Amino acid sequence: MSSRAARATLAGLLAAAGITVLAPWTSQATPPGEKTVTATLFEWKYDAVARACTDSLGPAGYGYVEVSPASEHIQGDQWWTSYQPVSYRIAGRLGDRDAFASMVESCHSAGVKVVADAVINHMSSGSGTGTGGTAYTKYDYPGYFQDQDFHACRKDISNYGDRDDVQNCELVGLADLDTGSDAVRTTIAGYLSDLRGMGVDGFRIDAAKHMAADDIAAIKGRMADPGFWVTEVIYGGGEAVQPDEYTGVGDVDEFRYGGHLKSAFQGGGVTGLKNVADGKLPSANARTFVDNWDTERNGSTLTYKDGAAYTLANVFMLASPYGSPNVFSGYEWSDKDAGPPDGGAAACGSDGWTCTHAQTAITGMVGFHNATEGAQLTDWWDNGSSAIAFGRGDKGFVAINNGDDALQQTFTTSLAAGTYCNVAQASPDACDGHTVEVGDDGTVTAAVPAQGALALHT
Repeated sequence: MSSRAARATLAGLLAAAGITVLAPWTSQATPPGEKTVTATLFEWKYDAVARACTDSLGPAGYGYVEVSPASEHIQGDQWWTSYQPVSYRIAGRLGDRDAFASMVESCHSAGVKVVADAVINHMSSGSGTGTGGTAYTKYDYPGYFQDQDFHACRKDISNYGDRDDVQNCELVGLADLDTGSDAVRTTIAGYLSDLRGMGVDGFRIDAAKHMAADDIAAIKGRMADPGFWVTEVIYGGGEAVQPDEYTGVGDVDEFRYGGHLKSAFQGGGVTGLKNVADGKLPSANARTFVDNWDTERNGSTLTYKDGAAYTLANVFMLASPYGSPNVFSGYEWSDKDAGPPDGGAAACGSDGWTCTHAQTAITGMVGFHNATEGAQLTDWWDNGSSAIAFGRGDKGFVAINNGDDALQQTFTTSLAAGTYCNVAQASPDACDGHTVEVGDDGTVTAAVPAQGALALHT
């Protein structure tokens, strides 16, 4: 079947399902529900994600898991091959359609919703045979897209001050889909609707900055029930395309946040984090993160290689009321192009998987975030350089010591008197040796370890 005929057939099927008509939808600017923390399990095979949902994500209280792209892609061991789709079949190295469907079911059973990373701005940069056996060339993907479905600009983006260049030319040589085309929008909407039909709860839209916000909204509008969306829009000072243009579509990844945390925890002083929201997207529109797979490789954020500072930055993110946190969990690397160990067969404690999402301090702080949902920042304290503390009303209190020496301090809190567990240090099933007393006057006298944290919640 030709691409044109396939599109016509797909359009007819979608029309029968009521998808081609622009459907009313409301932007979900923060993940819906009481559990709003996401864990991104980068390049994890889908069966491994299913186990993680059951064994760690669900019990820890994560609301969402973000998984790497569910589409057939170019062949190769590098991580970025997942981001060069050649068809919208689920036939990549991370698992097939059955594995993906089983993962969604397992995660839902564990109380964890699924966000699928969707690569819809572009296809590949060359020709060959995909991971599922599809033969393709740069501007011809049988059953999906042909030459007329791509923008006429066939050169790399060169000027980020020019909106047309950013959104109509090619990102690092990748064939740029004409998302202004009705046919292209319909095909993409069909792909995303299929994933929704398999139970996917929402989408992370890759390279959203390189598509007009109106184009993305139009694709979303072709879906009867689009779910939760978050867009990847990297901030650049003075650039033509800015993150706030995309808040009408859903959440937006706030890249300035990770940069701010790196500066603070690598010597810039953590005291300025009191005003961490300044100069960024409104809290209701921002998805926050310490790092992701791009930023850990380009040096713009902290990474697992930063040890305690990286952990403390995640503790702060999960303690702060700003934004909706996303915990990144990937794998160790020395080669920036290196793909996942064992092709994505993740197992915590082996083969270089960082498993940040399952570390004691992080899982404890996911619980803290859930317990303090909706409470504003109160009772701020700092020592002018390396240590801060703050409350979340009468629901929680956290102290973070980024210094090289232990901190002995009496803190003022709004917590009720009683015995609390320091969830930043205690194991999930036992608090022995990590209890803290809050006095009748709400004060806490405690020692916060060097490059450590204290976190209490009701």
